[in-house]
Amino acid sequence: MFAFVCARCGAELTGPLSRVSLPVHAHQAYGNGVQMPVLMEAGTFAVDPEPSGAPWRLREEINPVEAAARGIYAPLFSLSDGAPGATVIAPGDIRGTRLTPENGSGACCGLDGRDGPNMACRACGLAVATRIDDCSLWQAVWLAPDAVRRLHTNDAAAAPQSWAELLEEGKSTAPFEPIATWGGSELGSSHYWSWSPQWEAAAGHALAHVLAVSGMRPVRVPNGLIADVFQRALDALLPVGPPARRAVLAGPGQPAPDSAADILLVPVHPQTGRTWAPAHRAPSTYLVPLPLGVWLWMASSREYVPTPSSGRLPRDVLRDDPLPPRPAFLFRADRDIFRHTLVRLPAVRETWLRTILEDLTLHKSAGLF
Repeated sequence: MFAFVCARCGAELTGPLSRVSLPVHAHQAYGNGVQMPVLMEAGTFAVDPEPSGAPWRLREEINPVEAAARGIYAPLFSLSDGAPGATVIAPGDIRGTRLTPENGSGACCGLDGRDGPNMACRACGLAVATRIDDCSLWQAVWLAPDAVRRLHTNDAAAAPQSWAELLEEGKSTAPFEPIATWGGSELGSSHYWSWSPQWEAAAGHALAHVLAVSGMRPVRVPNGLIADVFQRALDALLPVGPPARRAVLAGPGQPAPDSAADILLVPVHPQTGRTWAPAHRAPSTYLVPLPLGVWLWMASSREYVPTPSSGRLPRDVLRDDPLPPRPAFLFRADRDIFRHTLVRLPAVRETWLRTILEDLTLHKSAGLF
């Protein structure tokens, strides 16, 4: 367990926290005028290893060799030269601070953090954190890496859960959910049903990996929900003709993957961040990471089919009045997370992948992102 204190005066800023993996959707901006929930579970923290915040450099100021040394292989509009290692926690876990909104400009419906730290240590006044609660952004507090110190506490840290324990716990993420809005819609509703923001983020991340390893060949995924998420984009972005590669779901508790599968969609451990890997796999088999919650839902049988019946309605029979709420549009991967991931994969240096990257606005208008 760890706690965070002010780097200047040592004042306590959090209680004991457990480290977890940085969520794929940590920097996601979703929709417009949407009330997003809290990013982190209470009592946890995650660290972003990349630089963040000011100062920023524009594309023409970024040397490609320097960018590649930082693991970025395609041009970006801008690149942060801030300190790496920002720590994100739930807003309810911060203490000993005061909000200083005068240090940052307002945004649409709240604080978006674009101007840097807007929370100061109550004891000494040092700017130590950035509160984010604007619409369409995940609510969080980001601790500034150069203004806080992380200390071990006397609380014993629990060992990371095993894959078997995680399967038993079964914390899956539903593919669609009600999305809360500010002020309601014209019909008076304060929410609408949509594909899950977490699924869109996970798909953007995974799709970049699948394209990078495709070798410019078609890729086929299993029918059903996985196809709903990936197949339309794969068919649109990859050429037709060459023998297709196969991507299948694999992971703990699943049958051994088919030896003919080229790509395995596998879970990421939510505490350690390690990607699951089978005990035996061919060197050419590529592992595509998925957040555990998304992977668990894909791996489970949740597509229930209504069954005709008579008499009283049995407990597990799906009603058809009303039909279960579903999104009114086809699935779209998160464009910004797709871009963020693809530019960090060396394969993006290939001309055809660079073309996809440059045409993202066109692909967005086609409903792929």
